[in-house]
Amino acid sequence: MPERLMLLPARDFERIRLIRIPDDYSERDAVRRVTALIAEAQEELREWRWEEIAAILEDHGFTTVEYTAGPALD
Repeated sequence: MPERLMLLPARDFERIRLIRIPDDYSERDAVRRVTALIAEAQEELREWRWEEIAAILEDHGFTTVEYTAGPALD
């Protein structure tokens, strides 16, 4: 089974993140769950950092994926 990945978009090119979807989530459920987890974290942690969000996602089975994107198209 191929890996299922989710791209978390951002306005700043360097803040785009890629995460792996656990096998027990459908794509639709994964989007809903990740959106809810990020929203909850942002409400609780007014000064949040990506590392804190990533830890919360990892607690729910999502894992971050390191990747190299091409150069920014300015």
